Amino acid sequence: MRFEISKVLDAIEARLTTDPALARAVVDMSEIIRYADLDGGRPASSVRLGLVLDALGLRFAEENVPVYVVVPRGLLSDTDLTSNERMVIRRWADDGKVEVVPQLDGRVFEAADLLGVPVLTRSRADRERERYPWVDEPGRLLAAVAGEGGTTVLVPRVGRNEPPRPPERSAMGDRLLARVWSCPEPNCASYGSGGDPDSFFADMRTFTSPVSQPPPALRGGVPTCPRHGARLKDAGQRAAVEVLSVRIDGVIRRRFVVSTDEPVVVGRAPEGSGVMLGQWLTDDARKWISRGHVKFTLRPDGTLTVQDVSTNGSGVRPGGSADDDTRLTLRRGETRTLGPEDVVELYANVNVGRASMWATGGVAQPQSVMGEAPTMALRKFER
Repeated sequence: MRFEISKVLDAIEARLTTDPALARAVVDMSEIIRYADLDGGRPASSVRLGLVLDALGLRFAEENVPVYVVVPRGLLSDTDLTSNERMVIRRWADDGKVEVVPQLDGRVFEAADLLGVPVLTRSRADRERERYPWVDEPGRLLAAVAGEGGTTVLVPRVGRNEPPRPPERSAMGDRLLARVWSCPEPNCASYGSGGDPDSFFADMRTFTSPVSQPPPALRGGVPTCPRHGARLKDAGQRAAVEVLSVRIDGVIRRRFVVSTDEPVVVGRAPEGSGVMLGQWLTDDARKWISRGHVKFTLRPDGTLTVQDVSTNGSGVRPGGSADDDTRLTLRRGETRTLGPEDVVELYANVNVGRASMWATGGVAQPQSVMGEAPTMALRKFER
């Protein structure tokens, strides 16, 4: 059973992010793990984060929806969790996959304000209302509750029958996220410089790319490292980014970021940090799509281009048109500038476009991170 629980935690890990461009919601892990009514199990269980992640996927009708998790430091030694759970959360913290803070002190709502995303909470946020008036807007606070058949769903705390307005990043968030920040603690996973390269553990450390740094905390109006409490140094302009979505057979499978610092290759199984599609492709699509098929580049002027690097070629559908007569063929080595609603077609129904193009993820039942959870795992989890 421990092995199965570990696989659930691995699946959860794949949905964790502190990247401002990818996070779709913010959550306090110390609150979520105590939602015992969702499963009738132990007083605290980190696996409940998986239930909430599944609910977030249902709300967006999208696969692989990432979430920004804030962890108060005390949770790392909370004996209501098993030793294995505490170890996994520490690893997530050390790798920068979750944000650890000494005390919450409103950090969950601050992060949501700076990122422009909802908060997953059952709280009414009474203490935060004066500072963040948006907590009274429909859809900005989403509570995880047990729905029909025991499925966890997210219910708006305000305006359940009102269509939510898309949240917007605050002006302060725009300013902070336009800069790269440096923490005086060299081993800081979020804002560190990498520490001593000759250290025995240098190759084991994980650091956040400058383009993916989380928003700093503000202490007295000063940008501060949320984990170490140290004043951050402005290290210069942050690279611009564009968020793209992979859409296969009408379903958004994942989002990814292209920055002016680094192009991104998408294909069946590209090398390095490219976007791999192979696990979602049909046999015919796998035969057609090259390991590295197309390369996306964001230029300093904000122009997004696509270059075909494949064997069989690709295409561009201007404005996302389904009309084959307007489809533009791209042969190996050819590059095209993409308009705001242009869609790149690697194979029939295998598309890449700007994430803002598609209002829904196109799937009624996203794949669950709880797929590996054994029956009654949450109720009988041996320490």
